[in-house]
Amino acid sequence: MNQDALAQDELALLDALEQCTLPLASLDHATHVKLGWLYLRRDPLLVAIERFRTALRRYVTAHGHADRYHETITWAYLVIIQERMERLGRDRGWDAFASANPDLLAHGKQVLSAYYRPETLQSELARRVFVFPDRAG
Repeated sequence: MNQDALAQDELALLDALEQCTLPLASLDHATHVKLGWLYLRRDPLLVAIERFRTALRRYVTAHGHADRYHETITWAYLVIIQERMERLGRDRGWDAFASANPDLLAHGKQVLSAYYRPETLQSELARRVFVFPDRAG
């Protein structure tokens, strides 16, 4: 899918993240998931991961919260979103995706707890680099 297929408001959300103009209060967990979904609608997985992580790191740094960026959580959510998009159908819009995946939108790391031990996600290593899942789900 290319940018032409994204709605104007979706493109505006991506642009606000990339230009660091999205208000910090607007970047809640559900918005994080939607942004990941938007990148994955537009780009193949590895390209989406690189673009999203670059934009997100730049954004949190610009807002004085560089310490909040978490590499493993970012990668893991994008891979899960990608899988769920494929299962649902890539042509489905955000509302259909959100309705089919309320567990992804729930705040917290419940989705990741099936794949990661808490101490792994809390580690400095997992913050800095992607760490493979360490829990059999």
